[in-house]
Amino acid sequence: MAAWSPGRLSLASRTPGLFAAPPGMQGLSRSESAAVAEAHRLIEALSNRFHHDGFSLSCVGGIDAAEAVRRLEATVVEHGPESMVERMWGDSLSDESLLTVGVTDVPGGCVVSQPWAYGASMPGVAGRLSIGTVCYAMYANPKSGNQGSIIRDGIIEGWDLHPGGGWSADDSADEILRTYLYRHKAVAYCCAYAGLKPTEARPFTGPPDLWVQLPVRDYWTHSR
Repeated sequence: MAAWSPGRLSLASRTPGLFAAPPGMQGLSRSESAAVAEAHRLIEALSNRFHHDGFSLSCVGGIDAAEAVRRLEATVVEHGPESMVERMWGDSLSDESLLTVGVTDVPGGCVVSQPWAYGASMPGVAGRLSIGTVCYAMYANPKSGNQGSIIRDGIIEGWDLHPGGGWSADDSADEILRTYLYRHKAVAYCCAYAGLKPTEARPFTGPPDLWVQLPVRDYWTHSR
């Protein structure tokens, strides 16, 4: 697929010496080797700590949390001693809960997250975040599995995708490698696509740097 043979792809595994390379087989390029090393680091950093469905996220490259809040025209939320998750979880489809998201700085960009519903992945959220950059959004739908989307500069490039879950005959060589490296690691895949390099799972499992409230608007028919 896209010039990746099974043997060459095995060079990107955690046991690259398992099979003898046939004469003349091309090894990994410098950029491919760097992608492999980063995948191993990122997967270990996130530690497989995602044991529930129902959460959503937007991974955004090249902007920080303060810029994300500005683009979303959001308001920082002050809350009491109870955790925001405990407060919102039982009422996950109310206007208040759907419009409350966490925002966290990470190396390479920022993460917008929501532990209890799909609010952080809505097209109107991801679209505003993606202006001049790229955003990979995902909703871990309890009914149908992970639903990913790619939004670049306010334009939806992919919808109802399966991050870390599948491939297409039309995929590029980079995408074939990324899908292989992050198979069954949906959150890590989202980070890698957007160029984020978090060092821990906290941006997704909480608590975030900030809880913010989004303004009331249509987040479905407009991506920017």
